[in-house]
Amino acid sequence: MQPWSCGTFLLLLTLLTPGRVVLGKREIPIGAIFHRDPDSRERSYESELAFRYAIERVNMHEKNFELVPIVRYVWPEDSFKTERKTCELAAEGVTAIFGPASILTAGIVGSVCKTLEIPHIITHWDPEPLGGIVPEQQAMTINLYPEADTLSRALADLIDDYSWKSFTIIYDTDEGLMRLKDILQIHNPSDAPITVRQIDDDPDYRPLLKDIQSSGESHIILEIRPDRIVELLTQAKEVKMLEEYQSYIITSLDAHTLDFDELRYSRSNITALRLMDTKSFDIKNAVHDWEQGEARMKRPFRLSPEHVQTESALYNDAVKIYAAAIRELDGIEEITPSRLSCGSKNLRQWPFGLRIVNYMKVKTERGITGPIIFDNFGRRTHFHLDIIELSKDDGFKKIATWDPTHGVNYTRSEGEVYSQIVESLQNKTFIVASRIGAPFLTFKEKKEGEILEGNNRFEGYSLELIDGISKILGFQYRMELVPDGKYGSYNKVTKKWDGLVKHLLDRKADLAVCDLTITYERRTAVDFTMPFMTLGISILYAKPVQQPKELFSFLSPLSLDVWIYMATAYLGVSVLLFVLSRMAPADWENPHPCKQDNDEVENIWDMLNALWLTMGSIMGQGCDILPKAISTRLVAGMWWFFALIMLSSYTANLAAFLTMERMDATIESAEDLAKQSKIKYGAVVGGSTMAFFQTSNFSTYQRMWAAMESARPSVFTKSNDEGRDRVLKGKRLYAFLMESTSLEYITERQCDLTQIGGLLDSKGYGIAMPVNSPYRTAISGAVLKMQEEGKLHQLKQRWWKEMHGGGRCNESSSAGSADTAELGIGHVGGVFVVLAIGCLCAFIIGILEFLWNVRKVAVEEKVTPWDALKAELKFALSISVTSKPVHNTLSESTASGKSSLRSKSESRRGSESASRINNVRSAASLMNIDKMGFSFGKN
Repeated sequence: MQPWSCGTFLLLLTLLTPGRVVLGKREIPIGAIFHRDPDSRERSYESELAFRYAIERVNMHEKNFELVPIVRYVWPEDSFKTERKTCELAAEGVTAIFGPASILTAGIVGSVCKTLEIPHIITHWDPEPLGGIVPEQQAMTINLYPEADTLSRALADLIDDYSWKSFTIIYDTDEGLMRLKDILQIHNPSDAPITVRQIDDDPDYRPLLKDIQSSGESHIILEIRPDRIVELLTQAKEVKMLEEYQSYIITSLDAHTLDFDELRYSRSNITALRLMDTKSFDIKNAVHDWEQGEARMKRPFRLSPEHVQTESALYNDAVKIYAAAIRELDGIEEITPSRLSCGSKNLRQWPFGLRIVNYMKVKTERGITGPIIFDNFGRRTHFHLDIIELSKDDGFKKIATWDPTHGVNYTRSEGEVYSQIVESLQNKTFIVASRIGAPFLTFKEKKEGEILEGNNRFEGYSLELIDGISKILGFQYRMELVPDGKYGSYNKVTKKWDGLVKHLLDRKADLAVCDLTITYERRTAVDFTMPFMTLGISILYAKPVQQPKELFSFLSPLSLDVWIYMATAYLGVSVLLFVLSRMAPADWENPHPCKQDNDEVENIWDMLNALWLTMGSIMGQGCDILPKAISTRLVAGMWWFFALIMLSSYTANLAAFLTMERMDATIESAEDLAKQSKIKYGAVVGGSTMAFFQTSNFSTYQRMWAAMESARPSVFTKSNDEGRDRVLKGKRLYAFLMESTSLEYITERQCDLTQIGGLLDSKGYGIAMPVNSPYRTAISGAVLKMQEEGKLHQLKQRWWKEMHGGGRCNESSSAGSADTAELGIGHVGGVFVVLAIGCLCAFIIGILEFLWNVRKVAVEEKVTPWDALKAELKFALSISVTSKPVHNTLSESTASGKSSLRSKSESRRGSESASRINNVRSAASLMNIDKMGFSFGKN
């Protein structure tokens, strides 16, 4: 044996020493620990490939050093062997240790690395310790997996964006439940309860899924191992848990690697999260390295970028960022590996370890998994997530991204979402639930021999509304009636819904269309489209009973007291005028003004003239004779002013009074109802109107609710029709509170009913559907389009004003208004009766006066009464004769008779002329005409 030369010894020493130089490069060993067991062998194999070929790519570009991988394998739960393998790697001079993927074993490796100050790089989920992070214990650990709290916040943001108020969590390990910490914390006491269900090793998940289905839950979060996800969803499909309005969120970042081919055509929404962009150049390049490297080793390997596991991508990025740290620090100071011992009494630490870790914490890199940024504790707090959704055509498809700064940000436009939804509606058949209630939906009347089936059985506003929407969006529909006929209210005792809302929650219908009011309580259980009709609560009441027309109703504008006071005033003023005129010297005058030496004066103001003056004043006609004294003129003027005011008031109130209908009882608003107890009032039981009063904080409505709740018998009805009938039969002792649209429909056809007051609130009718329905936006858009085109207005006009007797009451009220405005004979007939009686009395008085004059003539002319009657009648019937002779003797000749007549006529005319002059003078005295210089002639 030849002795070794110095050069040979040095070469051998170099080969046995860490950091040896090979072909001009210094070797820097890095260690890795992978798990090997039946459950994780495939995962570890892909991760090991990523680790090795990432090192190979780094070495291809580095000129100064070469990374040398040293790999060890342990069982996932073998902590003793894990510690021993870690110490072996330290003894071989590794500059960093990657892995393993178990929380238990990784903790042991981290403890050893912390003691020896060797960088420890992990790529799995690592929760924060119960006592909080101790910086000294985490000083040498770098974790590329998203930080636990930040990842939990990403899931919470997604749930909040989806507006999930309630959901069920299915998990398999305690670690999985810890990952959902932030999700559990977003739940408020007022929110619906969150259900948490754990699955065991039993592969039959159907009983659990059936329990969830019976609870009515449609939102499920799956926090289970990836190998269980597909099997659980497959069994969910078998028990009808993958239907249209059910949604799943898969928390595993490896969901995109699973085979969902059998589930792609399910109607439910399946959402998952992904840490990498599978279409990026980096991931395609990495997969190419893996396939080419295995091909060189004669080990066929095929993998698409869309199925790269998160752990594999993280190992690739971990090697990349570690190599960058070595490169930067090695340029400043040559990094020399050291062999370290775990059990040495004189424990040595690697001097470069802490500097490498600190540099990695401040270094920002970008890898397959996006930007890589660490906090001071070595946790990856800033990262991007892809939100992916299972589609029928392309498998998982990216729909949004998430980052800690901006939260959820959708990558597809609203137009793309809308187009996708509309496309999915083509040739789809919706089950539309409704209830019978005119005019929204009623049974169509059959013609003789006609058979009605399907949607043809019905007619109404709701049917034509959904038909118009279906034509816009291109879907089919089938109308069904809800069994209990109710709208939908929540029972706080049973904690269950009824009516249309329950039908939607039980997934027995896709839509609910009727006069269903959008309320906050219902909105917590189902979704609504935009309102297709606005309305409010109002009062249905019977019209006032119109009293029979009275013949003397023209007297009614003034009460009996006023008429008595007027009559008293009339008599009193007349007597006062009579007394004052007799006392006043100015009212005593010469009966013959032409005879200045006449010793006698007369007073024309007897009681009859006084009564005539006051009557002429109050009737607005005046009088030929007027008072002369100041006192009498003042009284007459005041009476004339009083008469004018009374006449004006009577005229103004006459028409208004005659057109006014007298009521048995008067209510004009809800306040009027609340203030009285005679008229009862109620609403539909379980409806939104009842809920409005039940939950209102307004004092008036609270009093009304208390009155309704305590009324016996009950004032609540099962339907609007029952409430209408109760109002009709209630003899104006019952009022019904209902929504204005239904009230308007009733009053268009029931002319005995009317609306009292205005609207008590404002709300709308909407089309209901299950929560988070993907079709809400599309259907709301169709409703808006119909509104803009005026079709909704046309539908309402058709079913409210035209169909089935609509508009009849409007015509009746118009005719009634015209009749009332004309003041028919029934209102003012009494005036004609009074006129006729007055004329009859005048005629009788005239006959009596004529007969009295005949008697007087017979005495004066000394003829028989019969001859006098004949002569007077002959003269009265001679219309052409305008003058009447003085009856000296009825036997005289015609000529002498005519002469006598002329003489008598002239005498009378002279007397009348004197009287007229006297009257004129009296009037002139009243009106102060004398001062104007007028004079009267003398005989």
